Amino acid sequence: MSDKKFGLAGVMGWPVAHSRSPALHGYWLKKYDLLGAYVQLPVVPGQLGVALPGLAALGFRGCNVTIPHKVEAMKLVQALDPVARRMGALNTIVVQPDGSLKGFNNDGFGYIQSLLDAQPDWRADAGPITVLGAGGAARAVVLSLAERGAREIRLLNRSQDKAQALADEFGGPVQVLPWAARHEALESAALLVNTTSQGMHGNPALDLDLARLPVQALVSDVIYVPLETPLLAAARLRGNPTVNGLGMLLNQARPAFNAWFGVMPEITPELRRAIEATL
Repeated sequence: MSDKKFGLAGVMGWPVAHSRSPALHGYWLKKYDLLGAYVQLPVVPGQLGVALPGLAALGFRGCNVTIPHKVEAMKLVQALDPVARRMGALNTIVVQPDGSLKGFNNDGFGYIQSLLDAQPDWRADAGPITVLGAGGAARAVVLSLAERGAREIRLLNRSQDKAQALADEFGGPVQVLPWAARHEALESAALLVNTTSQGMHGNPALDLDLARLPVQALVSDVIYVPLETPLLAAARLRGNPTVNGLGMLLNQARPAFNAWFGVMPEITPELRRAIEATL
């Protein structure tokens, strides 16, 4: 894709004012000296069917899709990447040369890469994995961990039927445990992942006693506001390595930027500082 032609992309959701994606993609456009812009596309629920078909006509190369449109958008694109189909949601749309829309989901890629950035020798089959939550983020995390070779994924959610539905769909290494067993579910775990909103700014902290978690286990939280949740702070104080949600946010954006603007961007310390300054 020629960098001499203006490229246009954006983030579609409701609301989108809080999104860090414009700052992130804007940073890369400037860094790689590309002609283009990444803009907010606030689309109220019920209007997605009008908005998406307009992308090609408006000259967009694509867009990110965020809450509440990630599932509905699947029905409105002409093609779906197999990963997005399995995830049951998409977060990226790329306008094809013929003007049709193809949907992708880069959340799982972003999550796995965030772990590898923190621990380059990390392996999904290193031991049991405990995942808390069964929403959209959990789908991305569980599916990507299973595809990376995880042998045992202990899935816990406050409403157990939601976790069971996810396990029934994905099968394989996923086993559901009751929420009351969350403390015991930490025993022998090599990785603990929080995908719930507990610990997010304005929400109560996650009620979890880390006493049974091996001290070498990696503790990961998909939340990035705040950068260090109470869970990560408690884990760090007892000696566990930790990974916050910022790496997932930054990494999921890379394949999308590449698809739209023809450059696979890098995550540098300067970029991390720039995005952290907006949190």
